[in-house]
Amino acid sequence: MKEIFAQIYQNKILMITISAWLIAQSTKLFLGVLRYKRFDFRWFVGTGGMPSSHVAGAACLATSVGLEYGFSSGYFALATSFAIVVMFDAQGVRRATGRQARILNKITEDIYWRGKLDEGKLRELIGHTPVEVIAGLFLGILIALVAR
Repeated sequence: MKEIFAQIYQNKILMITISAWLIAQSTKLFLGVLRYKRFDFRWFVGTGGMPSSHVAGAACLATSVGLEYGFSSGYFALATSFAIVVMFDAQGVRRATGRQARILNKITEDIYWRGKLDEGKLRELIGHTPVEVIAGLFLGILIALVAR
């Protein structure tokens, strides 16, 4: 078991990708503290926000794989395809889900204040704007290039 963890830790591409995710999540936390003048740990562990940590990780993975195995390799094609799916999902499906949650929360509030419903709120900050996705993309690429 110890050997497995040692091998995982020695996987440079995985460690750089995890670092990209941590840096992106830390950036969200920092920006949240600057913007709202308070600390909220949910900004670090939650989804949504600037920059997209999912995209940063996927872009970092694709770039690292390209640098390690070549940009004409099948590995790079696979990692890039994965990154494209993550980007479309972050900006498309997950963002639409967040919009729907916002509308449902408003409806729930309206009903609640009339005394007819007592339900919890849905998560609204799920997806990303195109700018948040692009910021995650550039952050991931930059981290992969600097970590080499």
